[in-house]
Amino acid sequence: MKKTLFLMAVLFGNLLTAQDLVNETFVEKWDNSKTYILDILKVMPEEKLDYKPTQREMSFKDQIFHILDNMAWLSTTYFTNEKHIKKDHSSIVRKEDILKEIENSFDNTKKIIEANKGIDLSQKVDFFAGQKTKLQILNLLQDHVTHHRGQLIVYLNLNQIQPPKYVGW
Repeated sequence: MKKTLFLMAVLFGNLLTAQDLVNETFVEKWDNSKTYILDILKVMPEEKLDYKPTQREMSFKDQIFHILDNMAWLSTTYFTNEKHIKKDHSSIVRKEDILKEIENSFDNTKKIIEANKGIDLSQKVDFFAGQKTKLQILNLLQDHVTHHRGQLIVYLNLNQIQPPKYVGW
């Protein structure tokens, strides 16, 4: 009986350690994502923030706000008890203000995730695409940023602007 309890304590302790490692790893990657997207915005001239390659595409600026909206929705909805309220970005037009908005959005998401250190990442949540684990939502947070950031890099290239060096770890 003592052996069983000891094994359970060791396994449970390792599980918490693994979940904490996922949280810490996510936060480190998240900080690098923030740096990279800030660098991408910095090289795009302010007069090209409304650039879009085709009519059906989002503008460069709209891509950024879409990223920020998604991270706020996912982090608030699935890692807090708060109700997500979509932010109106229409008045944010200057590059300097967009840079601040990116920093604030990434930092807010980071605070939410850090506050969830030690949570059960295998916990299932209702998601529009069916039940997902909180670990899947964490992965989606980063994957969505990466997806749209890739589009921003294409926008830079279409304008003959050298994208910044990749920072992804």
